[in-house]
Amino acid sequence: MDITPSTIPGVGHSHEITTRTGRRFSVLVEHTGRRVLLVDRTGGADDAVREQIVLDPDEADQLADLLHQRSVADRLAELERQVARLAGNPANRRVDA
Repeated sequence: MDITPSTIPGVGHSHEITTRTGRRFSVLVEHTGRRVLLVDRTGGADDAVREQIVLDPDEADQLADLLHQRSVADRLAELERQVARLAGNPANRRVDA
């Protein structure tokens, strides 16, 4: 997958995404925090023909959670274990055999 970030002055940031199969879509992150998914419906190079899906911040969080292989709670627990290991807490050190 190819991701090309760009700045849109006065609006926010855009991330143009092309999948291995050539499908294209963008994620627009506005300064307000709102996310907009822009889907290329034609599969062609004409950027004017797109479908927009506006996501509120909580909806974007839910979608991100679905796209991850592990839940947010699982990832957070793993990060906490790593921090405890780095801090030298022997109760949380993993012993590799």
